[in-house]
Amino acid sequence: MSLDEFKMMDAKEIPISKLFNIISKNQTIYINHKLEDLNINESQLHFLFEIYHQKEINQEKIASRCNINKGAVARSIKKLEDEGLIKREIDDKNRRQNKVSLTSKGKTVLDEAIELLDDWENYVFNDNLIEKELLQNVLKEIAVKAVEYNEKENR
Repeated sequence: MSLDEFKMMDAKEIPISKLFNIISKNQTIYINHKLEDLNINESQLHFLFEIYHQKEINQEKIASRCNINKGAVARSIKKLEDEGLIKREIDDKNRRQNKVSLTSKGKTVLDEAIELLDDWENYVFNDNLIEKELLQNVLKEIAVKAVEYNEKENR
C-alpha cells in the first residue's frame, strides 16, 4: 500500500496494533540509519538504556527486560564492550555472572542517540495533533495493562 493510499484510509478501519507497528517500524528504520555513525543499532541502544537506568545490571536481566534471548544479548554486549561503550566486571555476589555498566563513551553515545530520538519525535509531533506528554501517559497506561493482561493469561 502506498503512503497516499494509507493517508486516505479511515483511521477507525485500522487496528491500533497495526498503527503501533507502522510507527515502530518507521522509527526503527530512522534510528538504525542514524545510529550507523555511532556504530550501534536499535537493539543495542535498548541495552544501553537498560544499563544506564539500572546502573549495574547482568546480562540475564538485560535479556529478560528486553525480551531477547541470552545468546543475542551476549553477542551485542560483546560488540558494545569492543566499542568501549560498556564494561563488564565479575559480580562479587554471583561469580558466574557479569555486572555490566556504561563507560563515559557509552553515556556520550546514549546522549547522542537520545537527541536523534528527540529529533524524530519532534518531527512526528510538530503538528501538535495531540500533546506529546498526554500521549506518553496514555501509552504507558496501555503498556502496563498489556503486560498485566499477558502475565495474568500466562499463569
